[in-house]
Amino acid sequence: METSKKTEAYTTQMDAARKGIVTKEMEIVARKERRTAEEIRALVAEGKAAIPANKAHKSLSPEGIGSMLRTKINVNLGVSRDCTDYAVEMKKVESAVSMGAEAIMDLSSHGDTQPFRRKLCAECSAMVGTVPVYDSVIHHKRDLATLTADDFVDVVRIHAEDGVDFITIHSGITRKTIEQIKSGKRKMNIVSRGGSLVFAWMVMTGNENPFYERFDDILDICEKHDVTVSLGDACRPGCLADATDACQIEELVRLGELTERAWKHNVQVMVEGPGHVPLDQIAANMKVQQTICHGAPFYVLGPLVTDIAPGYDHITAAIGGAVAAAAGAAFLCYVTPAEHLALPNVDDVKNGIISSKIAAHAADIAKGIPGAREADDRMADARRKLDWEAQFACALDGETARMIRDSRKPEDDHSEACSMCGKFCAVRSMNKALSGEYIDIL
Repeated sequence: METSKKTEAYTTQMDAARKGIVTKEMEIVARKERRTAEEIRALVAEGKAAIPANKAHKSLSPEGIGSMLRTKINVNLGVSRDCTDYAVEMKKVESAVSMGAEAIMDLSSHGDTQPFRRKLCAECSAMVGTVPVYDSVIHHKRDLATLTADDFVDVVRIHAEDGVDFITIHSGITRKTIEQIKSGKRKMNIVSRGGSLVFAWMVMTGNENPFYERFDDILDICEKHDVTVSLGDACRPGCLADATDACQIEELVRLGELTERAWKHNVQVMVEGPGHVPLDQIAANMKVQQTICHGAPFYVLGPLVTDIAPGYDHITAAIGGAVAAAAGAAFLCYVTPAEHLALPNVDDVKNGIISSKIAAHAADIAKGIPGAREADDRMADARRKLDWEAQFACALDGETARMIRDSRKPEDDHSEACSMCGKFCAVRSMNKALSGEYIDIL
C-alpha cells in the first residue's frame, strides 16, 4: 500500500484508507498497537476503527479507537459558571495526559471558550473533543430559543477550524422523541446535557433537531477538516430503571442509519452509549450496538452499575467499564467521585482516570490485546523478587504506591517485606526455602 505524506491526496483518514493510502497517523497508531500499518488501514477503511486527527491539531499524538485495539479513555474537563479558572483546567489537562488519558473533552459552558479550546489544540498531545451545542448560546450570546439551525452549524464550523479532533452531536433524537418522552414512563427522562438542550430547543421553537436536519451540512464541515463525528446518545439511561428501554434502542437505530450516512462522506464515526446499566445487561448492550451500528467504535460513559454510590461513582463506572470494554466497547469516558455532585477537582480527576485505566487495562487483558499483560508479568517478577522499585515502575500510579509503603514502613527499616506481614511474608519465606536459607520469624 502507498504511504503518503501529501494530505492533498485525501480528505480524511477514512478517505485515505479507502484509497489504499497509509497515512503517517496510521503508521503511528500501528506502532502503538503492535499491528501492521496495513491492518490499521483496513480497519479505518471499514469504519471499525477511527483515528480522530483534525488536520489543524499539529501537537496531536494520534490514537486508534476500535474494539480490537487498546481500550482508550476520555477525560471531561472545562469551566462552568461556578468554576471559571482556565488555569486550573489546564493543570487538570496536563495531569490527565501524564496519567495516560488519550482524549480530553472540553465541556466548557461559560465565558470566552475559544482561547482555551485553541490552547488545547495547540499544546495538547491527546485527542480533543467538544460538544458544540454547549458553546452555541455562549458564542452567539443569545438564549437557546432565539438560535437558528444556521447558528448551531456555524459553531460546529468554528470548532472544526479551531482544531478539535471529534465533536459530539446529538443527531439521533427527533420531534418524535418529544412525544416518546412526554408519554413514556422514564424515571429520569433525558440526562444528557447536550440532548436536553436539543430537546428543549425543539420544544420551544417547534422545529426539527438541527443536528439531524442539517446532518449532511455538518458532515461537509467534518470531511473538510477531518473531524470525527461522535454520535451522542441523548436518550442514554440516567438510572437503572431506564436501561435498555425503547427510547434508548430507537435512538440507537437512528444512530446506525446516521453512521452509514457519515461513512458515505468518508467521515469517521464513533457511537456513544450508556449510561446507567445493570451489570447483567452491559454485554447485551454492546452486542446490540455492534450490530445496529455496523461495528463502529462504541464510546460509553461508565456504564454505572448502580445508582446509589455518589462519591464513589468512579468505582461503579470502572466495574461497568471493564465489562463493557471486554464485550466490545472501544472508548471509556471516565467518571470521577464528583459525578452527580460537583465539578471535579484535580484529585477527583486523578481518581477518575486511574479507575478508568484499570477498567480499560483489565478488559484489554481479557480480549488478548497484543502486549496488554506484559506489565502484569513484570509486576509478578518484581513481587517475587521483593523489588520495590521495580514494582513502583510497573504500577499504574507508582507515586501513590510508593507513598503508601513509605508512610507505613515495616518495623525493620531494612526489611524487604511490607508492614502487613513482616517476616511472615509468604514471598520472603518461599524465596528463602527454595534457596535453602534459614527462615527466621522471631
